[in-house]
Amino acid sequence: MPGPTAAHPIDYAALDDAGLVARAALRDARAVREITTRYNQRLFRTAWSVLRDQADAEEVVQEAYLKAFRGLDGFAGQSSLSTWLVRIVLNAAVDRGRRKERRRTDLLEQDVAVLDAYRRRHGPADATPEDALMRKQLADSLKSAIAQLTDDYSSVVVLRDVEGMSVRETAEVLGVSEDVVKTRLSRARRQLRRILLPEIGGLFQETLPFAGADCERMTARVLAALEL
Repeated sequence: MPGPTAAHPIDYAALDDAGLVARAALRDARAVREITTRYNQRLFRTAWSVLRDQADAEEVVQEAYLKAFRGLDGFAGQSSLSTWLVRIVLNAAVDRGRRKERRRTDLLEQDVAVLDAYRRRHGPADATPEDALMRKQLADSLKSAIAQLTDDYSSVVVLRDVEGMSVRETAEVLGVSEDVVKTRLSRARRQLRRILLPEIGGLFQETLPFAGADCERMTARVLAALEL
């Protein structure tokens, strides 16, 4: 089969996991860029669900990408590329969290200041100043509430409710049964309801955005580290 030509360039956005991995293994910078752009936000949110610190989460994501791209032979295709990457990030975040645990005297104090870079997102462009203020306050409350959950609960909330991963994918990433995922999510949601107003449901997708300049910065850092 003839390879891509100038007249028939590769449509990277249309490549499946196997196609992207194959090209990334050949040090194809565009394939690496497609992967990072596609999964940056999910991986950042996963790392933050454990570490609750933006800088730490970004470092873990970058380290996980480098580990993944330098060991693509470890991707057997038995799970999705997303699930494989999320598992690497989650394990790295847990390891880092354990190393930091002894230095933490009050975890909740560190949970408060994480989202300053994202407070520009106050709602739709036509929202009134009052609407924008209320939406920001509710988003901040949600973020703070998630940060008060234990690691087991915060991770399952972020993966299921923020990222929209399936029960099966979440169970695979966390290394637990689907029943455990369902139980943890149910208990976590009950805890959140005790903390927050009923309006919390519509705010999940506004929580912990990692796109635009943040996404591009992460992609650039990974490409530079890989010397692509």
